[in-house]
Amino acid sequence: MEAKEQDVSLGANKFPERQPIGIAAQSHDDGKDYKEPPPAPLFEPSELTSWSFYRAGIAEFVATFLFLYITILTVMGVNRSESKCKTVGIQGIAWSFGGMIFALVYCTAGISGGHINPAVTFGLFLARKLSLTRAVFYMVMQTLGAICGAGVVKGFEGKTFYTNKNGGANFVAPGYTKGDGLGAEIVGTFVLVYTVFSATDAKRSARDSHVPVCP
Repeated sequence: MEAKEQDVSLGANKFPERQPIGIAAQSHDDGKDYKEPPPAPLFEPSELTSWSFYRAGIAEFVATFLFLYITILTVMGVNRSESKCKTVGIQGIAWSFGGMIFALVYCTAGISGGHINPAVTFGLFLARKLSLTRAVFYMVMQTLGAICGAGVVKGFEGKTFYTNKNGGANFVAPGYTKGDGLGAEIVGTFVLVYTVFSATDAKRSARDSHVPVCP
């Protein structure tokens, strides 16, 4: 009880803990079934003193690390075999990407919002859903997580095999130009960011879902 009264007395000096982007919207007293959060400030130095800020960054690091580790290792496993019929194949690779992002978003949505991608973070920053402080911190942690995830795979598979298979990275297939590949990446990234925006929209009727899996 005393701790609660002390928190109230701090007033504006305490960083206001916001609900992470990506979790269910809260009801409002004026009859609406949602509460639209105000635009995030461009720079909020008080975030740097909050444990939830660093916890969210750690969650983004771990999630990106696991995402890159599992998906690249799956791709490398398929490439290692002489025949894709002996492995999980292309569908297995697709399931590893989709399944991992699905599970990781649900695990981290209540902590950091489950971005796991600098493009998602940048899009939410442009929409004033994140401060510049948090956006930069997320991107740094995501990049470090991706580097560590790929590095662990390289350590397991060996430098020679990892390099010969392009590290499991995408490349333009024969018959397509670099422009075709760029267009596909733009469309895919747009769909990804649009899905995240849909999931974090406070006006959604499916307020208990982290991602738009319900009609």
